[in-house]
Amino acid sequence: MKYFPGARCFFVFFFLIAGVPAFLRSQEIVTAERYLERVSERYAGISDYEAGLAIRSGNQDMRGQVSFLNPSFLRIDFSEPSEQVICFNGELLTVYLPGARAVLNQEITSHRSTGATGASMASSQGLSMLRRNYVPSFVSGPDPIPLDEGSPERVVKLRLARRLLSEGFREIILSIDPISLLIRRIEGRTIADTLVSFDFSNIRTNLGIPEGRFIYDSPASANVYNNFLFRDTE
Repeated sequence: MKYFPGARCFFVFFFLIAGVPAFLRSQEIVTAERYLERVSERYAGISDYEAGLAIRSGNQDMRGQVSFLNPSFLRIDFSEPSEQVICFNGELLTVYLPGARAVLNQEITSHRSTGATGASMASSQGLSMLRRNYVPSFVSGPDPIPLDEGSPERVVKLRLARRLLSEGFREIILSIDPISLLIRRIEGRTIADTLVSFDFSNIRTNLGIPEGRFIYDSPASANVYNNFLFRDTE
């Protein structure tokens, strides 16, 4: 059999080219936008969850238990301030302020929305809003980094920059558990340059939480104030 000097180089080159597509498939380049999409897909598969919640706004700290039911039911029972409650049943937002013995109610209609704010960002709908209204980028690449300096807990951090000036947060940092793809912390900087953070802990998903959890019976002695955010003129 006649030997061609360039044959060996040709076959090596051929197998290298043939192997490139498989290599690229196994080494998928994960962009910040794709990573945020994965997190959104993860929350789309969650029917409900409960978690411990710690909120810091400026120098004020609040703690409690958050319950969520898809698509938009949310309740926070605070231990600090004690007995304070925030409850949203998809149509009515209720805030109970025990110190003032006041119940604040606000009807939320299809043309009136408070947007994805605070703890509601940690939901399928909230993440969909974030993907539409903010531009994501990695804080330090797709590899996990410490949640805080010196912390053994590692997360993937995404920085979200607003597309529109009308958004309540100028910038948002999402800290995401790389294994569960659940949001561990949300940090937002408001237009007034106040840093607000929401820390989620001990997250438990798909518990079968009933809608009745989101019906709040206010104390009979409390003063009720309706439409405290805005009033419908229609």
